[in-house]
Amino acid sequence: MQSRLLPGLSLNVSPETVRSVRTIATRAAIAMAAVPLLAAAALTVTDKVRRRMHPLTSRFPTEKPLTEQVGDTETTVYTFGADLYAAMLEAVRGAQHTVMLETYIWKDDAVGQEFKQALIDAAARGVKVYIIYDGFANLVVPYSFFRFPRHLTQASPKTLHVLRFPALRPGLLMLDIRRSGRDHRKILVVDDEIGFVGGYNLGSLYATQWRDTHLRLQGPAVWELRNAFVDFWNRHRRPELPVLHDIGSTDWLPHLKAARNAPSELVFPIRGIYLDAIDRAVSHVYITQAYFIPDHDILAALLTAARRGVDVRVVMPERSNHVVADWLARGFYATLLRGGVRIFLYEGAMIHAKTAVIDGRWTTVGTANIDRLSLTGNYEVNLEIVDPALAGRMEDVFRMDMSNARELTIAEWERRSRIAQIGEALIAPLRPLL
Repeated sequence: MQSRLLPGLSLNVSPETVRSVRTIATRAAIAMAAVPLLAAAALTVTDKVRRRMHPLTSRFPTEKPLTEQVGDTETTVYTFGADLYAAMLEAVRGAQHTVMLETYIWKDDAVGQEFKQALIDAAARGVKVYIIYDGFANLVVPYSFFRFPRHLTQASPKTLHVLRFPALRPGLLMLDIRRSGRDHRKILVVDDEIGFVGGYNLGSLYATQWRDTHLRLQGPAVWELRNAFVDFWNRHRRPELPVLHDIGSTDWLPHLKAARNAPSELVFPIRGIYLDAIDRAVSHVYITQAYFIPDHDILAALLTAARRGVDVRVVMPERSNHVVADWLARGFYATLLRGGVRIFLYEGAMIHAKTAVIDGRWTTVGTANIDRLSLTGNYEVNLEIVDPALAGRMEDVFRMDMSNARELTIAEWERRSRIAQIGEALIAPLRPLL
């Protein structure tokens, strides 16, 4: 083989040399890809040991259910799982026509069994019950738990219908989160009159040991949640499952709307409502997030707001249930703190809420985290509400959570160990996946 780069210079390269170079390059690429995965594995193992020694079981402040009227719809904020589950079960047990339940995680424990029995009882008395659950999120739950009595699911008339969102999706092997994301939504709609949405999954752990936020609606705005459920059901149902009818709505509620991410349709409004609201802020932005890994635009919007004098605060777990997400979030701390954003780390317990309140007017409560997986990969739903009274309630909740959090300063952060900095750099390539 002759080189054409330098006239008169010949370069003889054997096929064996070419193959060797290719092999070395391939192995180097594999090694580079393996490094962040190995670092994540090491963090996970270390965190499991730490959890045994120091479990996240501390008591934390909660607030009694808070109710405000938004137009013709009554809204109630729940900050304690036991209170929420009591209200949800009361609604299911009082159902007369339909129950629509969609959940990400549904544990086979005391709380999970109580919900299962309440749904069976509703279907047995003739209520039409429709259930959606995510297959991947419940791989550790015995498959038998999701079996329901045959006389309700197979006999005629069928009153209980179950849709399992598949555990394996076509984009998984190609790491395409749009085609491999999960059904991360948590919705309950009863008789088209009562609806619930928020961060709570179903399980005993979440009843008392996790701080989360859910919202109950009663009134015409429940259509927003019903419509979200119906559209998802009809798109993903198997042929043997019935089509649910879209009843439409005569009420237009621009001050209370559901934003629904549907990645297979390239619809991602939740990210848009965050960006629009942050850009409008003139006083304060209060964000509570379980996993805070902002993309470039959201990060830029928060920093821009802080530069113009907006009080930007983020509450997130000091330790969450996903240590890799924690370490990926750490990679943004220096930029946020230097840019004037205040970070508060929730102590002793897991905070799982996905909420924000801006300028005492705008509120969102829902299922989406501020990370790439939620904002561009998963099916999610967030309510967007413009109402000063509800925003005031949510600011009270935010201040309550700050009372159980410590503020992280830039001085403290810059004193972290060199090993911690190396760890953050090693797992940074995983950001596109989360």
